[in-house]
Amino acid sequence: MEQEIERRTLRRIGWRIVPFIMLLYFIAYIDRVNIGFAALTMKDDLGFTASILGIGAGIFFWGYFLCEVPSNIILHKVGARLWIARVMVTWGLISAAMAFVQGTTSFYVIRFLLGAAEAGFFPGIILYLSYWFPARHRAGVTALFMAAAPISTALGSPLSAALLEMNGLMGLHGWQWLFIVEAVPALILGVVVYFYMTDKPEQATWLKDDERAWLVRTMQSEQAGQSGQSGQGHDHGGLQALANPRVLALALVYFGTSAGLYTLGIWAPQIIKQMGVSSMAVGLLNTIPPSLSVLAMIWWSRHSDRTGERTWHVVLACLAAAIGLVIASLAHTLVGLVAALTLVNIGISCAKPPLWSMPTQFLSGAAAATGIATINSIGNLGGFAGPVVIGWIKEQSGSFAGGLWFVSALLVLSAILTWLLSRSQPRSSVSVRPVSP
Repeated sequence: MEQEIERRTLRRIGWRIVPFIMLLYFIAYIDRVNIGFAALTMKDDLGFTASILGIGAGIFFWGYFLCEVPSNIILHKVGARLWIARVMVTWGLISAAMAFVQGTTSFYVIRFLLGAAEAGFFPGIILYLSYWFPARHRAGVTALFMAAAPISTALGSPLSAALLEMNGLMGLHGWQWLFIVEAVPALILGVVVYFYMTDKPEQATWLKDDERAWLVRTMQSEQAGQSGQSGQGHDHGGLQALANPRVLALALVYFGTSAGLYTLGIWAPQIIKQMGVSSMAVGLLNTIPPSLSVLAMIWWSRHSDRTGERTWHVVLACLAAAIGLVIASLAHTLVGLVAALTLVNIGISCAKPPLWSMPTQFLSGAAAATGIATINSIGNLGGFAGPVVIGWIKEQSGSFAGGLWFVSALLVLSAILTWLLSRSQPRSSVSVRPVSP
């Protein structure tokens, strides 16, 4: 009977929550990395060098870094429904403002503001999932949510390429239309969030009484176990989470994976373009790696949930992505390059769900809000380091190879840190038992 209620409840909340948050992240990721496609023509119109593009792409993460922890703390206090709606409307407006960039200074300022506006969305959703899904199911659910990033690349690439073809319409450049059109969904969904999301299981009138009771009881029991183990499950543990060695270690691990993710998001179109293909061909070819990575990520995360193993699922995925970057740096054919980028996509996508299942196994309440935001804010500075170093090396050497090797080294470091963390820390008190798919 208990298992039947669990199955029913998880199915119901899964269908209610997961597709919707995937849609939100789909839009968020497009608005975050569409600079990679806009740059195909924007750089010539505004006279931007590879270094300027790298800094502009990466400075987004400094705004993200400075605002993310306070944003997630506010979300924990006021609720996801109100705060995620605020985040989406703000970033939609600022993303549209990218269409009116006039030069280097305005480019840097708006990218910084975009990061500040979006801060709190991703860690807020990770925190939100920890309110609704028991830890033993969380990697699989997180994988579905994070699948929106590669899906947005797969579907957004041809869309972005098509929008570039609107060059001259109503006196605007194609890259200006790209920013305007792709910002509209964030504004619309920001309003939808306010009326659709439910903050906590206790408020879920769309669950049956026995389902709601089971979920509330399960999540309270899990949080009580975390509190007894770490002493950080209550609200007063929020500041302590900032100095938690496991939080800081996971932030460094995430730094490498973020460098890899945004290397792909920002520079993959440019890397493919140098093979001499058209912008539309770039858009089509750039759909292949993320499309395959979605399938790999879902399978990998389910395997992680089924076995209850997290560490090696992160380590092996990081190493696969590192190898893919090295191969990409040496590729001389279009087929070889796309194959290498596919391996990178698979590795980075597969590393993230088991990685994000780790912090919510030892943090809850305000400590989880602070800890998750800390991991994401520090880790996402890799999204600054990767694109900036690649842009600088490209400008100095005329090749992407050195920058790809740099990001590869960061991913190897992430793998090593994950392994060391598993060797030095006690097992979580949150049990992870095998579950049927």
